[in-house]
Amino acid sequence: MVNTEAVKTYLLDLQARIIAALEQLDGKAFLTDSWQRAEGGGGITRLVEEGNVFERGGVNFSHVKGSTLPPSAAANRPDVAGQPWEAMGVSLVLHPRNPYVPTVHMNVRFFSTCDTQGNPVWWFGGGMDLTPYYGFEEDAVHFHRTCRDALTPFGEDLYPRFKKWCDNYFYLKHRQEARGIGGVFFDDFNEGSFEHSFAMMRSVGDSFIPAYVPIAERRQAIAYGERERDFQAYRRGRYVEFNLVFDRGTHFGLQSGGRTESILMSMPPVVKWRYQWHPEDGTPEARLWTDFLPHREWV
Repeated sequence: MVNTEAVKTYLLDLQARIIAALEQLDGKAFLTDSWQRAEGGGGITRLVEEGNVFERGGVNFSHVKGSTLPPSAAANRPDVAGQPWEAMGVSLVLHPRNPYVPTVHMNVRFFSTCDTQGNPVWWFGGGMDLTPYYGFEEDAVHFHRTCRDALTPFGEDLYPRFKKWCDNYFYLKHRQEARGIGGVFFDDFNEGSFEHSFAMMRSVGDSFIPAYVPIAERRQAIAYGERERDFQAYRRGRYVEFNLVFDRGTHFGLQSGGRTESILMSMPPVVKWRYQWHPEDGTPEARLWTDFLPHREWV
């Protein structure tokens, strides 16, 4: 039996736990912005700007409803296109100030709708991925191992399946380049019972703090200068390109008449683009392309 209230209770608690961990790491409080949506539902946006660790970061909870499911949400499910819908989730993007601390994205979400015959349809989605500017193998292994360990109790096949899905999804096709080093990604997940699928989603959400916070703690005090900040701004451009051109969550939010400020909280505060620029061979910047962005097995 589908229990939407249990999902909502979990998501609100997850948002609160993540904010508590991030405020302890950063030392600056996140602002709170509660909002309502005219068509139904609302959310709570928690945001920090000009923090000690995070130049910009947001952790958003939303619970929204609509009368017609947007095309982006029904891309893989034509049987539910145009139907009434309900969606809830927690999504976050953190853009650190120090270029040696990676940007990170995580979201977990739940959709409920019905097919054209009126039969209930539901699924979970989500995942997390890491976008370093300067790569550390230790960090990549830790992040992927934590993702793997969160999924293993629900099936040995889930981590390799969701890792490949993440590699393929967070990929800039127009550049033939990965956005970062990946992680795990899943969508339209309703395997087994509701309780089984919900437990799997909870395990992914709960693993975010141990996956990311130790990496940020290790790298936040590394000295950096204008060169590293300049490269960080250049690479952030890839993040913007992906989110605006390919990301289904961004498209869903905009197509469903969502709250623009909350949808675009994932945008980094400082970004640069250059024409036909490439790092010099042998530099730490070039190593990102040669050693980290190509898809590989980390654990």
